[in-house]
Amino acid sequence: MFLILIVGLGVEYGVRLVWRRKISEIEIVQPKQFSYLKYSIVNLGMRNYSGSEIIFDEVKSKTEKYYIEPFSYMSDGKKVTGIAHIPYGCSVEKKCPVIVQFRGYAEVEGYYSGYGTSRSAQVFANNGYITLAPDFLGYGGSDMPDRDVWIARFETYTSTVNLLESVKKWEYSNGKIGIWGHSNGGQIALTVLEITQGKYATVVWNPVSVYFPYSVLYFTDDNDDEGVALRKEVQRLENEYNLQGFSLTVHLERINAPILLQQGSADESVPQKWSDALFNKLKSLEKDVDYQVYPGADHNMVPGWEKVIDKDLEFYKSKL
Repeated sequence: MFLILIVGLGVEYGVRLVWRRKISEIEIVQPKQFSYLKYSIVNLGMRNYSGSEIIFDEVKSKTEKYYIEPFSYMSDGKKVTGIAHIPYGCSVEKKCPVIVQFRGYAEVEGYYSGYGTSRSAQVFANNGYITLAPDFLGYGGSDMPDRDVWIARFETYTSTVNLLESVKKWEYSNGKIGIWGHSNGGQIALTVLEITQGKYATVVWNPVSVYFPYSVLYFTDDNDDEGVALRKEVQRLENEYNLQGFSLTVHLERINAPILLQQGSADESVPQKWSDALFNKLKSLEKDVDYQVYPGADHNMVPGWEKVIDKDLEFYKSKL
């Protein structure tokens, strides 16, 4: 019996020793910091956005009906620049509706403020709408985005929501705010609608509207490394996160805004089937969406650009 007791105590001591060692090991291992979780669409919708004062620079140029002026604002401590088209007469005394424009993808080299938005902005300004087109972080005179590729992507959403909040406080705005987005800017627009659940009248041209991360991987063929580096980053992300939390296709029920979806049938960058699927999903959710397809039109809505922009004006006049 004594021998059994000694053996038993030895086993218990050994187990306790091993357990203490494991506890010690566990205590010194740093827990994973799931730093991207705060950027899920739902979590971005739960945070506060303060916006900032919109600062305007010297007038860049003038036309008969509007003037063009650079602007900047602050988003989470970072400066974001952009370009504004402001109709004459819009002022503190006579407030005007504002359309915030999100361009598609652009290379940093050769970029200029108004890239991808200036032509439509001219039409909107000629018809009494102020337009604000942000450069986004890393472009124009903006501060640099985060060095992490995914945080830099998510900062695009936070900086655009902060711009919308800034417009609400802007003394020239009458409170009627619309959104316009083309290509990847359309993806940003749709995601912002999900984050804010706001009722911003929104026009999207040939939007990137497929699930994440396919929405990123689809366009890697043109990369110098054929997308190798980005695929590694996607794998890293998938190892620790459920990526549906970051995918706009999973959160369409959060959209409360009226949408005009415009698609060129001959677009070789954004296939029409993406917009077909988006429209069908939105309709199944009983969302306020109008869908127009332009036969033979390319990614930039050519031919038929004039018909497309006229449809935009018709939409904004009825919704703003």
